[in-house]
Amino acid sequence: MKKILFFDVDGTLYNSEKCLPASTKEALFTARENGYEIAIATGRAPFMIKELLEELDIDTYVTFNGQYVVYKGEVIFTDSIPNDYLQKIIAFGESRGEPVVFLDEREMIASLPDNEKVETSLATLKYPYPRIDAYFFKNKPVYQTLIFIEEKDEPLYRETFPEVQFVRWHQYSCDILPKEGSKARGIQKILDHLGRSMEDAIAFGDGLNDIEMLEAVGTGVVMENGHEKTKAAADVMAPHVDDDGIYKVMKKLGIIE
Repeated sequence: MKKILFFDVDGTLYNSEKCLPASTKEALFTARENGYEIAIATGRAPFMIKELLEELDIDTYVTFNGQYVVYKGEVIFTDSIPNDYLQKIIAFGESRGEPVVFLDEREMIASLPDNEKVETSLATLKYPYPRIDAYFFKNKPVYQTLIFIEEKDEPLYRETFPEVQFVRWHQYSCDILPKEGSKARGIQKILDHLGRSMEDAIAFGDGLNDIEMLEAVGTGVVMENGHEKTKAAADVMAPHVDDDGIYKVMKKLGIIE
């Protein structure tokens, strides 16, 4: 039985221009023809990868860094931070002028308008400023929350809120995740669903939120453009994403010819 391939999006499938290289698309379709199952493992929300899923004909994905997991179109696992604990984090941030953005499977919602760090961070994902609803989390499930803080503020948040993780994805922003949350856990949920083991998976990534999955799967592949800490967690180094890195490393691994 062929292995299952899990791909991060930004910096792995998407290049520096936030575009899918033609060589990457060709590699994934060829791998599927060769009997491999293709899946996404991303920090993004489902609505943020809708076009990519359609373009690549993918219906299995780990989103929100493992908090919303879908296998062949069926939601098989969700997780979130309890509302009372999330409210404490939000109130702490508000007292320091540090906003949050909530995400569910359909949209993102900001707690405050016109914040430069929110605008700058989301622009890197090519997303406009969200609508405003500071109490969204009280009325609907929230699978991921972004807190807009700089790296120097992380130790304070970690010390004050030890029951969650703060995983940086941008100079100005961290994902707030459940303590046990990770792409690795999301991948494990899919493999458990299939009665398979982590050895049956190959994962491709570049960021800090990819470290756990690269360490957990049978083969972890990091992009040359990846974070140094992520490179240390991987088994295989791929060329830069802008240099047809996915295509070249999949040839190297014998997934495609």
